[in-house]
Amino acid sequence: MGNIRLDKYLADMGIGSRSEVKNFIRKGTVTVNGKIEKSPECKISPTADEVCYNKEKISYLEYEYYMFHKPSGCVSATEDKIHRTVLDYIDTKRKDLFPVGRLDRDTEGLLFITNDGNLAHALLSPKRHVEKTYYARIRGRVTASHQEAFRQGLDIGDEKKTLPAELNILSSDDISVITVSITEGRYHQVKRMFEAVGKEVIYLKRLSMGGICLDKTLLPGAYRRLTEEELAKLKKQE
Repeated sequence: MGNIRLDKYLADMGIGSRSEVKNFIRKGTVTVNGKIEKSPECKISPTADEVCYNKEKISYLEYEYYMFHKPSGCVSATEDKIHRTVLDYIDTKRKDLFPVGRLDRDTEGLLFITNDGNLAHALLSPKRHVEKTYYARIRGRVTASHQEAFRQGLDIGDEKKTLPAELNILSSDDISVITVSITEGRYHQVKRMFEAVGKEVIYLKRLSMGGICLDKTLLPGAYRRLTEEELAKLKKQE
């Protein structure tokens, strides 16, 4: 990337708002390559220059990418006046992160957190048909007839039937256990698909998206940065 203003550099890294970091700079709390810099307009090379705030080195990352194990009860939003949001779990000073898509408040599982709008658009675009796999517990017996219905597409009350989905039955009983893979992201889609065949989802967890599986070592509410290999796989969607 090219050179950027010093105040933008610091604001992007969560040191403060643009107006706040301008004051910090003018007060002499910021150094560039070891020298105090009091001009917010000073152009910085994110790769070549060393920027420090209060003697702490501030490295610049244009984009950040996290894998988050969303717990039940939090909302897939950047802010909410009532409920805890997914961003409340991410320990960062950045102000530009957001969840890629959404999971219902009571749904658990894989969610990507980033500030890369292009990648988010690619993963969420209906034209890309990015696959998402869910684990669920269903009230009632799920059978081969339901599998076929999912393959054929279901009327869930929208203008068009759902695209074919792959339903895998792990156990069929009064409470059935399944996984289902879909290539769309309609509102409450998995729940509505089961409602369309007379069943109720009582627990739902996203296991994977875009070929990236939820890290089994991440407990609900935990997160980690995406690996280079994971990010490269996701970027193939762009």
